[in-house]
Amino acid sequence: MTIQRERLSNRVDAELVAALRELARSDGRRFNAVLEDAIRDYVAAHMEQKPRPSVMAHFKASVEKNHRLGELLAR
Repeated sequence: MTIQRERLSNRVDAELVAALRELARSDGRRFNAVLEDAIRDYVAAHMEQKPRPSVMAHFKASVEKNHRLGELLAR
């Protein structure tokens, strides 16, 4: 399987880039590989944080159903 690559050009905090370069150097890896792993981890973390719509619908229905109980418990 061939991975399509795309050139990426952005401005990033110089200290952040230096830290990433140091991580790559200390791990004996290419900067590209470490940067790609960081982007992959970021995307995965944000994808996992979003609950499924069906779960949120169930949660909202439960909150509405038990609204009075919540008020009583808050006292």
